Amino acid sequence: MAGRGYTIFDTAIGRCGIAWGEAGVAGVQLPELREIETRRRLFQLYPDAREMRPPEEIAVAIEGIAAILRGGHGDLTGAVLDMSGIPAFNQRVYQTVRAIPRGETRTYGEVASALRASGAVYSVAQALGRNPFMIIVPCHRVLEADHHADRISQNGGSASKRRLLSIEGAQPTTSKTLFDVLLPVARPRPHP
Repeated sequence: MAGRGYTIFDTAIGRCGIAWGEAGVAGVQLPELREIETRRRLFQLYPDAREMRPPEEIAVAIEGIAAILRGGHGDLTGAVLDMSGIPAFNQRVYQTVRAIPRGETRTYGEVASALRASGAVYSVAQALGRNPFMIIVPCHRVLEADHHADRISQNGGSASKRRLLSIEGAQPTTSKTLFDVLLPVARPRPHP
């Protein structure tokens, strides 16, 4: 790979973007409401990147992302991430989160425990809020302590964790209301 590049590509949830450099994928941008906003976000994050045809290893990552976003089983295990400039703790968080299987979720606390840093729940949440590798590092699979789907990272585009989890077949708990807290009801059992 020569220099830093980016491209915009079609997915089932809209036009996503990906930026890369010599060391691998630099970032993935989920679709904003309009493609021009997705492009603007990529330019803000990677002002030195030029729009170009992706090299083979990036094309494979794009295919995996697109497959996942249409509900398929894209394989992103071989996607190399450019972790330069990313704090060591965040790198550990991203490696741990990449291992969460499709259709499953974890809490911020469970990720912190897996890192043997159980007191670092807030730091895990902060790291995932800064995740530049959307879908490849599936931060949408990490939920609040009560398994409620909160918002996606600040640069996540218009997609929500709930929508991404639904595409993957996972069902996060819906947001609690005062009624749920005061008067819990028996949940119907799923049919086999």
